[in-house]
Parts: sequence; structure tokens; C-alpha cells
Amino acid sequence: MKKIVKSGPASVELAEVAEPAVSAVPAYWAEACKHLVKKDRVMKRLIPRFGDACLQSRGDAFSTLARSIVGQQISVKAAQTVWHRFEALPRKMTPAHVLKLKVDDMRAAGLSARKVEYLVDLAIHFDAGTVHVKDWQAMDDEAIIAELIAIRGIGRWTAEMFLIFYLMRPNVLPLDDVGLINGISQNYFSGESVSRSDAREVAAAWAPYCSVATWYIWRSLDPLPVLGTET
Repeated sequence: MKKIVKSGPASVELAEVAEPAVSAVPAYWAEACKHLVKKDRVMKRLIPRFGDACLQSRGDAFSTLARSIVGQQISVKAAQTVWHRFEALPRKMTPAHVLKLKVDDMRAAGLSARKVEYLVDLAIHFDAGTVHVKDWQAMDDEAIIAELIAIRGIGRWTAEMFLIFYLMRPNVLPLDDVGLINGISQNYFSGESVSRSDAREVAAAWAPYCSVATWYIWRSLDPLPVLGTET
């Protein structure tokens, strides 16, 4: 499986992923902020800086994951261009419609042969019901991750971003995210490099709201709001 390059805060890669059709705010957000301010000195400083801004979920599961695949290992601007060309091909962005597309047309939209394979595999999983979308709310995080990483082109980092930004799970700690590690380094260790173990130790005070703390760490690196879901 192809590794996803994570060159900076997740907000840089995720901001362009989701469509603005549906927007929701997590019900746990206010309680999470109270918890984090009480338990963590850095969160006590960071959270008030961003006012009422918070994580929001947009779009639908299939198109969110499809767009994450399209955007892998290319710039945000290039990903936008390719996505707009690709989404214009099917009558509707659904698994069934994507499976009817011709490979040559998908390649002409700017997709590599491998990304075409990934998108077809994603559509097959959704169309066949291999991913249990309707059951996700009742499933734990690791069970959902296991379903998602069985799809070609989706690794653990992408699955964790999906949990945070689409399913809005409150306690996801994406230790493979470069932005999170850099943010912990800057905010807790005066810029010194940190290990996954160091990050995990810092995050112990965040539970059960690691997703929320991670979002504020990203915001500390990139003041633009973090929207959407991706890769």
C-alpha cells in the first residue's frame, strides 16, 4: 500500500477535502474544552485563542474517501484540479456510478493508474457493502479502521483522519500525523524533537478528548480553520 505523504498540519491537506453541503458541530465539544483546559496547561492557553471555532464535518463518506485518494502525494492545488475533473465524469458521485466509468476517462482527468485502481477498489467495497457504513456509529474506532485499511490506497492515517473529521470521534490520537508531532514539539518541548512515546505521554492528559486536543494543536500551527475529512 502506498504511503501517504504528510508534509504539514492536517489542516493544509484536509481543508479542501469535504464539500460544504452538510455541516455539524460535535455535541461533546464544549465539555471537551472544559476538560482540556482543566487538565492541560497548553490547552488552557490555546483553546481561548480560537474563540467559538471548532471541528466540523461535511460531505458524505464515499466522496470524502474518494477525494482523499485523489489528493494523495500531490499539492492541494493540484488535488483540487484533478478532483473537479474527476467528479465531473460520473452522473453522480456514488460507488455505482464510479464503477461505470472508463479507465481511459479517469486517466484523462489526471489520475494515475494506481489511483484509478484505488478508486475502483473503494467503489467496489462500498457497492458490495463490505464497509458497514450504517453500523459505524455503533462500532468502535479500531473496528472501523480495520474496515477502511482493507481498501487499497487507505492507510491508518487516512482512516484516523476520517474518524476525526467525518465521524467526529472524540478520542482519536493520530501519532503518524506530522502536524501533531510538530505541534507537540513546539508547544510542549520548546521545539525539540519528540518521539511517539513522548507524544503519547503528553496526550494522556487529553483523554477522552484526544481528537479535540489534536485539532487545537493543528490550529496552533495553522490559524486557518480545519475543515473536512481526508487523507
